[in-house]
Amino acid sequence: MPDLTRGGNAPIAGTSLQVAVAGARQGAVDLMVFQLTDTGKVRSDADFIFFNQPASPEGAVRLTAADRLSIELAGVPAGIDKLAVAVSLDDSVPGSLAGIAGLGVTVSGPSDQHSAPAAGLTTERAAVLVEIYRRGGAWKVRNVSAGWTEGLSGLAKEHGVSVDDEPTPAPPVPTAPVATPPAPQAVPPAPAVQAPPAVAPQADGVRSVPGEAGLSLVKREKLDLRKREVAKVLMTKGAQNERARIVLVLDKTGSMADEYAAGIVHRVIERMVPVAIQLDDDGSLECYLYAVKFAKLPDIRVEYLERWMADFIHMSGVHQGINYRDIGGYNDEIPIMNEIINSLAGQQGPTLVLFFTDGGFTKKKEITNLIKKASGLPAFWQFVGIGNNNFGVLTKLDEMTGRTVDNVGFFPVTDIDRIDDGELYRRLLHEFPDWLRSARAAGILR
Repeated sequence: MPDLTRGGNAPIAGTSLQVAVAGARQGAVDLMVFQLTDTGKVRSDADFIFFNQPASPEGAVRLTAADRLSIELAGVPAGIDKLAVAVSLDDSVPGSLAGIAGLGVTVSGPSDQHSAPAAGLTTERAAVLVEIYRRGGAWKVRNVSAGWTEGLSGLAKEHGVSVDDEPTPAPPVPTAPVATPPAPQAVPPAPAVQAPPAVAPQADGVRSVPGEAGLSLVKREKLDLRKREVAKVLMTKGAQNERARIVLVLDKTGSMADEYAAGIVHRVIERMVPVAIQLDDDGSLECYLYAVKFAKLPDIRVEYLERWMADFIHMSGVHQGINYRDIGGYNDEIPIMNEIINSLAGQQGPTLVLFFTDGGFTKKKEITNLIKKASGLPAFWQFVGIGNNNFGVLTKLDEMTGRTVDNVGFFPVTDIDRIDDGELYRRLLHEFPDWLRSARAAGILR
C-alpha cells in the first residue's frame, strides 16, 4: 500500500496490530502512547503508556520494545476513542525531531500494513506521529505528524497527563554566606530538614527515595531512565551495592556565564541527581559553587530540585542570603579543595567529588600537592572539563606520581548536552569503583 501522507488515513482490517516506529530509541527518542477519550484527554495518568508504565490498565496496549508496540483493538475500552502514538526527544538530545532520520510509523495487521512517514516537523521536540481511532464502528489510522516545541511536557499536558507546572516549594533553609578562606568553618551546616532514607533497590539495582512519589509521571519517567543508566554502569563495574557521599562542585567564574544563561549548568545538576539517588544513603546531593571563594549550598533533594535551582543557581545578585558577586569572577581551586579535604576528617565511608569546571587552573603546584595530600583520604575526585578550553594541569593529574592510590579522574566534553545519559554516566563513574578497591586495599576505606 502507498504511504500515508500527513493528514491521510486508511481503514484497518484486523484487530491485532504490531506498531513499529523507525527512529525511536530509548534514552534518545522515546516512544509512548496516549489512550484518549472523545475529549482528546486521558482518563487518568494510567492511560499514558511509556517505558516506565509499559502497558495500559486493561493490557490491550503494550510497549514491547523501545521502538515497538502491540495493540489488541478488541480489548481497548469502549470509552477510549483513539490511541495517539507519539515520540519525544530526551532532554539530553539537542535539536528537534526534524533531525531524526527516517522517523515514521508502520502499523501492521494480519492482512494489511500502513506506513506513515513523519512529515512537516521543524522545531518540534515531541510529536504525535499517528492516531489509531474509531470511525463508524471500525478502526482507522491517520498520519498526524503534529508536534510541540516544548517537548514532552507540552505533549503530556495537551493530552491531560499530570505535569508539574510549578516547582514544589522547598523547605526553609538557613542562610548560606559565602565562605572566605582560610576560614572554612564559616560555611554553614547542611539544612536542618533531613531527607528520608532511600528505599531498598529493585532487582535491577535501581534505587528510589520517598520524594520521587511527589513528582509527576513525566518527571518520574525521566528520572527512572537516568537511574537505570547509572545502575547499569555500577553493575558493570561490580559496584551496585556501594554507598557514597556525593559532592557536586560547580564553577561559577565569569567565563561560565553562557553556560548558566543557556541552562547548561541546570541540566548538569538534573543529571547528577540520579547519581546521588543510586549511591548516597538518603539520595541527597551536596553542592558548592566556587570561583575565588565558595558557597556551600543546601543539599539537593529530588522533590525540590526545580525550586532549588531557581533559588540557588545564579551568576550575580543576592539570593537566599548569598551575595553571588562575593564568590568572585575568576577561579581559585585551593579554597574549595581545602574545604572538601577538611570535611573528610574522621569520615569512614567514601566520598565521590564531581567537579565541573571550564578550566583556567593556574596554581598547578598547589593543586598537585593537594591531590597528593588527598590521596590518603576517603575521596575520589572526578573532574569534568566543560567546553573547548585548555584544561592544563587537569590533563596531567591522572599521571601524577607520589600518591597513596590513584584518587583522581578527568575527561573533557566540548558540548555536554550532546552526550547521552548512558555515555555521560559511563565516563563519570568509570574510575570510581576501581578507586574503591584500591582504597580498601590500602586501608583508606574499611
